[in-house]
Amino acid sequence: MSLSALIGKTIDLFYIAPLRRLLPQTVFRYGACGVLNMGLDAVWYFLIYHFIVCKQFVDLGIVVISPHILSLVIVFPITFFTGFWLNRNVAFRATTIGRGVQLAKYLLTVAGSILLNYICMKLLVEHAAVWATPSKVITTLVCSVYSYLVGRYFTFAEPATPQK
Repeated sequence: MSLSALIGKTIDLFYIAPLRRLLPQTVFRYGACGVLNMGLDAVWYFLIYHFIVCKQFVDLGIVVISPHILSLVIVFPITFFTGFWLNRNVAFRATTIGRGVQLAKYLLTVAGSILLNYICMKLLVEHAAVWATPSKVITTLVCSVYSYLVGRYFTFAEPATPQK
C-alpha cells in the first residue's frame, strides 16, 4: 500500500456518519490534509525558530531579517511540497488536471498565502506585540481559510465543461 493510500485510509476512519451528511469526502480529506500540514508547519516553525534561528536577528548586509520572518522563510519550502503532495495524492486524487498545471496554480495560490503570512506576522509580532509562536498559529488559521477557498475554487477546481 502506498503512503498516500495509507494516509487516505487513516483520514477516512474519521469520516463518520454525521460528517458524511455534512461534507463530501473530498472536502473532508482536504481539511484533514490541511490540518496535517498545518501541524507539521507549526512543529517545523517552532524547531527552526528556537533551535536553528535561535530567536536571533540575521544581518545580511543590505537587510536585517527578524527571527520570526526568517523562520517563516525556512519553513516555507517544506510545507509547500508536503501540502502540494497531500492535496494532489490524498485529497484530490480524482483530478483530471495535469500535475504541471496544478503545481503552477498551487504556486500562485501559495504566493498569495505567503503575502498574507508576512502581513499577519508583521502586524501581530511587531505591532500587536504577540509572541512569535502564538502569532504563527493565528496566522496559520487565517491563511487556512484563504487556502481552502482558493484551493477549492481555483487550484484544484475541475475545468468547466463547455455547454452544447
